Amino acid sequence: MTRFPLPRRRQLRTVSLIAAGLLVAGVATSPAGNAAPATTTRDAPAAAPSLGVDEISSSPNLRQVANLPKQAPFDTTGAFGTDMAFQGRYAFVGNYNGFVVYDIGRPNAPTIVSQVLCPGSQNDISVYGNLLFLSTDSSRNDDSCASVTQPATVKESWEGIKVFDISDKANPRYVTSVETACGSHTHTLVPGKDRRTVYLYVSSYSPRADYPDCQPPHDSISIVKVPVHAPTEAAVVATPNLFPDGGYEGIPGQTSATTGCHDITAYPTRDLAAGACMGDGVLLDIRDREAPRVINRIRDTVNFSFWHSATFNNAGTKVVFTDELGGGGAATCNEVVGPTRGADAVYDITGRGDARKMVFRSYYKIPRANADTENCVAHNGSLIPVLGKDIMVQAWYQGGVSVWDFSDSTRPKEIGFWERGPLSDTQLTTGGAWSTYYYNGHIYSSDIQKGLDVLKLSDWRTWTADLVRIPELNVQTQAGYLSW
Repeated sequence: MTRFPLPRRRQLRTVSLIAAGLLVAGVATSPAGNAAPATTTRDAPAAAPSLGVDEISSSPNLRQVANLPKQAPFDTTGAFGTDMAFQGRYAFVGNYNGFVVYDIGRPNAPTIVSQVLCPGSQNDISVYGNLLFLSTDSSRNDDSCASVTQPATVKESWEGIKVFDISDKANPRYVTSVETACGSHTHTLVPGKDRRTVYLYVSSYSPRADYPDCQPPHDSISIVKVPVHAPTEAAVVATPNLFPDGGYEGIPGQTSATTGCHDITAYPTRDLAAGACMGDGVLLDIRDREAPRVINRIRDTVNFSFWHSATFNNAGTKVVFTDELGGGGAATCNEVVGPTRGADAVYDITGRGDARKMVFRSYYKIPRANADTENCVAHNGSLIPVLGKDIMVQAWYQGGVSVWDFSDSTRPKEIGFWERGPLSDTQLTTGGAWSTYYYNGHIYSSDIQKGLDVLKLSDWRTWTADLVRIPELNVQTQAGYLSW
């Protein structure tokens, strides 16, 4: 989610599958206005145009099997449920007030193992072995979990990365912190090639001249190096400038200027990353983990307002960027906004090496109009490991959950959906699915207000995904499943 009031702003082990009888059948400006709009199909009929408060609607192939509401001290309206990571039988879910560890060994009956009170939005989260990392992007008086808000104009204020030991899931232990320039809105975990180190690519943005620790121009990311067996030695080792010639200047009230990045998705086994950087999308070579290099840069000045996040397909030949029009707090899934804004954009990656380019192919947006009391826009999703297909599941805030196929880059289509009606039929209250990810046979969705939702997808087009089991998942650290 983009914050406007005070601007500041994920190998997996591959799994071998043999499915008998199945044939397996990249600075440019995107030609944004020439793409075919998103389409729907008879396999995923559109929901009723107006759902009642908390009313559920879904396609026949996607059903809810569990919901575990937020619990104190995370049960207030302002305690937003945020991003997720997975390890074994556990799900780790960030919250503006800290994070929650869930036991999802029985997906239809998840339980809370522990809750860690540690305020500091957004608390973007990732896990690696016995370590858990949290992003703090709100100015605090210190780095403790007992901190309180303090203006970013105060030099002693703190924002950055917190590190926890999660060897005991019932009792996570705070280990250390690393301060980073402009805080840490999100971070991306990138395993080092020596297997003894992990790197965190920290995305932050919106500098101001009166912020001592966030000075303009802020065209860089921070790279935190973490020795896995000595996490207290974690430190910033580089702050590469991704936009030495300056980022996109933006159009006030329409498109965001580039003053840092919002999110980066890495594909470590391919030494590749994609950065969603407010006004720019970039393709990065990350062979040198401490010196990522921009090899292609794109813009969409017609339809994209805020480049928010990215997802590669399994082959690394496509990338989906999302536009968080309205910062996640506005009603943009309606006929007035239309199908090409607040949407996904699908790009093919062409060429090789430093000649790779991202070439625009199409937009995708959920084919249902939401109420004006529902914040709705493209948000966090993940690939579903389907043999021979490019299919992902995605959160759309109060627009719910969409499963869509972009195997044909030029004609993406929805094949399933699930959503609940608005939180209110009289006023817009921020809520809905923040992150929705596929993990080991089920779809897990972190709802800002409603807690953890668990869904089951039953569809002949995606059945091969049920055969895939992985030990750990940080979605912004993409894994290479078996290369179909």
